[in-house]
Amino acid sequence: MSNRHLARTIALQTLYQWDFNGQPPGSMATMLAGNFREFAPDFDDDGFSRSLVAGVEKNLAAIDADIVAHAPEWPLDQITNVDRNVLRIGIYEMKFDPEIPAKVAINEAIELAKAFGGESSGKFVNGVLGTIFKELEAAGLTKDEPPHRGKPAEADVPTAQPATAPQT
Repeated sequence: MSNRHLARTIALQTLYQWDFNGQPPGSMATMLAGNFREFAPDFDDDGFSRSLVAGVEKNLAAIDADIVAHAPEWPLDQITNVDRNVLRIGIYEMKFDPEIPAKVAINEAIELAKAFGGESSGKFVNGVLGTIFKELEAAGLTKDEPPHRGKPAEADVPTAQPATAPQT
């Protein structure tokens, strides 16, 4: 498991805990610190988890609006807690973090969904994020690769699948 993947896992645990307990805004940083102590006391991710959690929290309204718009058959509160927070991480990285290429954000979110979600969570997350990616791409706003690497081959672009809700 790479350091960034572990960092995303700890961020997901924090967002899940925050969401599940209905905690107020501003409490995620304290929860994140507790999760580091409990799950990875010697892990140093150079602030990546903290940046991820803070970024999701700061942009939560816009991120949730994207989820609602791209999974219209599933009200936000009916999407499983894991899938909802995996989508939040993926959307944050795709749209708000200039350092993370869109394809990396999608792939990491799918892996988190497969590891911690239900049987069809990976497909659901891929469908929602793939649709957002296609819209960003059509508007010329994707961050496919860091500028020095060039554009990916057409075959590397994720395919959008219909957003069907995962089984609970």
